[in-house]
Amino acid sequence: MEAAKENAKLNGLDNCDFIAGDVFKVLESYADSLDSPDCIILDPPRDGVGAKALPRILNYGVDHIVYVSCKPTSLARDMEIIEAKGYRISRWGMVDMFPFTGNIETVVFLERNVTE
Repeated sequence: MEAAKENAKLNGLDNCDFIAGDVFKVLESYADSLDSPDCIILDPPRDGVGAKALPRILNYGVDHIVYVSCKPTSLARDMEIIEAKGYRISRWGMVDMFPFTGNIETVVFLERNVTE
């Protein structure tokens, strides 16, 4: 989180909000005060965002979502919900954040299909 804030500062970005925490608590505490974001970055625990929180996040109707996943099965499960709400994968990639282990991060860039 601190690195993201520092990166925004170094790039002269003053229109960014960085919020971290339990997704339900964050959504409840910011429900009335949070402007509709342009992009949401999700980096959930291994079990993924989940069927209860994901619809609430998708209701923001943002044009772009970045989903960082460390467990392919959780990503696949959440992607079914995300795609059903009209998003499609625009780009994706894999990052070896933990060399010499069997773990790999998958980063998916999603765009909302505005024709739906």
